[in-house]
Amino acid sequence: MLEEAAELIRELWKGQPVTWQGQHYRTDTARIYTRPDSPPQVFMSAFGPKALAVAARIADGFMNTAPDADAVSDFKEKSGGKPAQGGVKVAWADTEEEGVDHAHRLWANSGLPGELAQVLPTPQHFEQASELVTRESTAGSIVAGPDIERHVEQLQQYVDAGYDEVYVANMGPEYLAMIQAYGKDVLPRLRS
Repeated sequence: MLEEAAELIRELWKGQPVTWQGQHYRTDTARIYTRPDSPPQVFMSAFGPKALAVAARIADGFMNTAPDADAVSDFKEKSGGKPAQGGVKVAWADTEEEGVDHAHRLWANSGLPGELAQVLPTPQHFEQASELVTRESTAGSIVAGPDIERHVEQLQQYVDAGYDEVYVANMGPEYLAMIQAYGKDVLPRLRS
């Protein structure tokens, strides 16, 4: 299903009408009318060796939200060195407590265990499952507050795991303060 989806996506980005009768997807003269000069790359995450082998074969790159050095290494080896991107969420705020409050209120679903977040079918199911995530669980699973060292340590794990790029998303309203702090303090510390 994933392989067919990637093939269909790439066909659609060519800009011509696409009629598709696949095993999993069907389109009737579907078309993307407003396109960039070059099509976007298709990056994939992968949970498990079979999915990682498929991603290495058909994707332009790998993405993950865990500093998983084995997965990055395996992907790069199987793909011939295609890039890997990591993604982290932080909760920048004036205090750690305030950051945890923002994260728990806005992103409790990021604390869902295992692969549960991969199988829930609707936003209502995410809301229901998120009620089971405690504030303490949220506090233990994120970097919250203004402690520069904790932010550097988190990003360093991704650098050490071999990611080529790491994207940081802030959970809460203090995104401008987070961007300023990362530019002024976090990234220079990480580079040194």
